[in-house]
Amino acid sequence: MESNGSRQSTEDTKAAIEKSERSMTTKLSCCIRRKEEQFLDRTRHVRRFLDFLKAQPSKDWFLRFGSVGRSSPFTFVKRIGSQRGGSSPPDCAPVHGCRPLRVPFVRRINWEGLITYCKNWVKHPMNMALLVWLFFVAVGLFVLFLFMTGLLDHTIPKSSQRKRWTEITNQIVNALFTIMCIYQHPKLFHHLVLLCRWTSTDVAELRKVYSKNGAPRPNEWAHMMLVVLLLHTTCFSQYGLCGLYWGYSSDSRPTWPQILFIVLGIAAPVAAGIYAVYGPLGKKQESETDVESRQMAVAAAPDTDLLKTRNKSVVITKPEWVGGLFDCWDDPTVASLSVFCTLCVFGWNMERLGFGNMYVHIVTFLLLCVAPLLVFSVTAINIDDDIARYTTGITGILLCFCGLLYGGFWRIQMRKRFKLPANPFCCGYPAMTDFMQWLFCWSCSLAQEVRTGNLYDIEEDSFHQKGGEDESSKVHPLPREGGMGPLMESSSLAHSHSNPHTGKSNSKPDSNGTATNCVRINIDEAACGGEKDDSMTPPLQPLVQLRTP
Repeated sequence: MESNGSRQSTEDTKAAIEKSERSMTTKLSCCIRRKEEQFLDRTRHVRRFLDFLKAQPSKDWFLRFGSVGRSSPFTFVKRIGSQRGGSSPPDCAPVHGCRPLRVPFVRRINWEGLITYCKNWVKHPMNMALLVWLFFVAVGLFVLFLFMTGLLDHTIPKSSQRKRWTEITNQIVNALFTIMCIYQHPKLFHHLVLLCRWTSTDVAELRKVYSKNGAPRPNEWAHMMLVVLLLHTTCFSQYGLCGLYWGYSSDSRPTWPQILFIVLGIAAPVAAGIYAVYGPLGKKQESETDVESRQMAVAAAPDTDLLKTRNKSVVITKPEWVGGLFDCWDDPTVASLSVFCTLCVFGWNMERLGFGNMYVHIVTFLLLCVAPLLVFSVTAINIDDDIARYTTGITGILLCFCGLLYGGFWRIQMRKRFKLPANPFCCGYPAMTDFMQWLFCWSCSLAQEVRTGNLYDIEEDSFHQKGGEDESSKVHPLPREGGMGPLMESSSLAHSHSNPHTGKSNSKPDSNGTATNCVRINIDEAACGGEKDDSMTPPLQPLVQLRTP
């Protein structure tokens, strides 16, 4: 009995020792973990703060935090209180079971994908022009900032000179903003016309511009109209500010209208952009509405198979330019119109090829070639410095000449969409070749584009060619050559030798006793001696026999 009691006490002692060792290990691990956290707290804080500066904020956590039917702000407090009142606080939990701190508004940026996207964005010709414009605007605003803060007082000590150069910079920056508004305004007017007209085709076109994924939205007309009116407000505010800078000198120019136009010109586009992205037009559409939109698109879309059957057209997989660049005399009419009516022919051809509205192209092309000369010439008149005046005037002339690049841009789009052959003449870059062709020989380039569009049919962003020939272009054998002639070979108009209503034959014996079949082909039946048929009777397969022995 004594031996059994001693054994049991020994086992209890061992169990107590093991329990105390486990508790000490747990406490030690918790202490080590706390020390490590304290040691790395500053590093983590700096790293997370830098990540917050670099990353794009996410709004999903905020929407979940305040959404209806989910946790309220007090739920977060209750969760913390329950954790504190529990038996195992998070600080003393095992190391592997502890959840690390997660900041929901920090995202990792895929720098490779971002760099690739930026490269592709810069390669677009319109984006290149936008970057050039932004560069000059940034330089002008930076110079104005230096003058306003007095950082150039030591460089330009005289106050009169500083005022003069401030006015020169203001005039140049005003011209840059004005020219950009003029370039964008034709498209905005076109969108306003589409909103006022509001047909099914207009709705589809506007959805591609203002609605996310092109899906319909409830009350979308009002939302689109608000965005378009805000953008119009931006343009008209800039026009008003431009009138103040051109109509008044720096000393007599009123201050409050100037501040009003500047505030409207800045606030209106910012409000339009925020409303378009985060408003009803930028939200994801529910599945039911997506299904409805697809049904509407299918209902509005034409039956392509039926069109192909009717037109009997085949897709041209490898189209070619019709003639060379200088083969203008292949079509003298197109060549002469391309020289004397360049803008009208260009707009008509762009709309025919499916690149937008004809009038928008005409007005935009006209403004690109005329507006820089007018804007920069008037700006140069208001500049009180000879060098700056001549530089501004020459810049306007060069920009007018560069307006021809607008045609080169759309030639590139035409070549890429319809898979036309490229010409790597300029340094191996086909796009540069297209620009140079329009810049130095716009009439020849336009004539070649029109001739190419005349040769093919344009359907579904591709060139088509009719598979069958017209009846008028076929060569038929004459009756004396053993043929039936063009009339008797017309299967779509010829009728059978028997009347489909009466079942009687229309053949009559001639003077020699032989029967001659009468074929009715879009002529009066009295000429053949037959009975008059209903014009809506569908034609039957012809059985033509000249003479029956």
